Amino acid sequence: MADHDETLPDAPAYPASNNGASELSDDDDYLDLTHENNAKIIMLGTATDDDSCASFQFENEDHTLGNALRWIIMKNPQVEFCGYSIPHPSEPKMNMRIQTYGEITAKDALIKGLADLRDLCDVVTDKFVAEKQRVLAEKSA
Repeated sequence: MADHDETLPDAPAYPASNNGASELSDDDDYLDLTHENNAKIIMLGTATDDDSCASFQFENEDHTLGNALRWIIMKNPQVEFCGYSIPHPSEPKMNMRIQTYGEITAKDALIKGLADLRDLCDVVTDKFVAEKQRVLAEKSA
């Protein structure tokens, strides 16, 4: 049986833009996440005076980000509820609703969730690269 494994080049590094930092613009209803495809998050509105409950719309996102972000936001003990929906499959939009216990705002919970998800992805990437290097070193030895 022939060995059909192929050696493929590494994927290009993710373009670093703004050191991966999320920035809030002067407009409280707009969260600007600088990215190569210029994805945007818009606050659709709040249901309470203390901003503990709000809805956000993500442009050009789907279940991939939605479910991961929902999961990590719900790990925050200050968050009471987080859910997302895709309004229509033919529109590249995702809506997310966040409700906190009032100790932090929904917007702060979203920003923390995005940062925590980025950190989690960094750990997964680091472990993947380390294991790849270990396997390649073992293979060449």
